[in-house]
Amino acid sequence: MRSREFDLDFRDRASRTRSWGIGLLSLAALLWTWCFWLLLTPYEVAEEPDDQFPHECESRLLTERGTANEGLFREGWCQNERDWPEALAILGLSVPVSIVGVALFTNGTVSLRMSAHAQAMRELDRLADARKT
Repeated sequence: MRSREFDLDFRDRASRTRSWGIGLLSLAALLWTWCFWLLLTPYEVAEEPDDQFPHECESRLLTERGTANEGLFREGWCQNERDWPEALAILGLSVPVSIVGVALFTNGTVSLRMSAHAQAMRELDRLADARKT
């Protein structure tokens, strides 16, 4: 009975590890979504706090006229609102979260599969021993 209890505990720990991996991968997906939202959506910039007519700016990545990338010389309001380092910092933060998430998910999944394999082998050995006697 002790080996059965150990195996069930091992499977519970492996399942929790896999769940942590799924959680971290979900967090990484949210960070990627936030980064893409910053880079791909158009936005408005107000010159003053209660500005009635804010400047409309194109997305940082998909712009043809360069309103978001020209700098302070032409419509500098767009340049200052969404800066590249913010999006790149979010993207950089998602990399270690993704790596740890993949490692935990893989470790938990492999552990569960190996435990199931070991249980199947024990059952096959038990059936083979029952046939011999």
